[in-house]
Amino acid sequence: MMAHTSETRIHAKEEQLVPKVMVRAVVALLLSILALVTIAKITDRPLESKPNEGTILSERAIFIDSDATGAARVFDSFGVLLADFSAEKGGFVAGVDRVIIRERSRSGAKMSSPVMLRLREGNRLSIYDPETKWSAELMGFGTTNLRTFARLLKQP
Repeated sequence: MMAHTSETRIHAKEEQLVPKVMVRAVVALLLSILALVTIAKITDRPLESKPNEGTILSERAIFIDSDATGAARVFDSFGVLLADFSAEKGGFVAGVDRVIIRERSRSGAKMSSPVMLRLREGNRLSIYDPETKWSAELMGFGTTNLRTFARLLKQP
């Protein structure tokens, strides 16, 4: 029979291993977070860390029409074409449209309604869907994507 040692070792030196106290601290932190989120969800606690909405400085109703290739076309409320993005240039706009379609499908909202492009105090640009109350702050998606929507807002 082979002798079996009581201490099984990983092929790493003792000083290269993560200390047990650190592993336990991370597990305790994760369990605490899970407990807090569960309690908040069960009690329907309202969201409290939302930023101040701020005053709307400029607003425009737009319709986005996109396809699976990433191409997208944006129209104003009168049906005038504001932008026609190719598949190479319209990926972000088409992605926003897919999110809007998904949110409207989940809530059973009308698909043909416009979304609002809003400029707020502090130069904060956002897109808002009045049908589902979904919104996204566009500054979090990079300057190129922010600039794309900012141009749509400024067009006559």
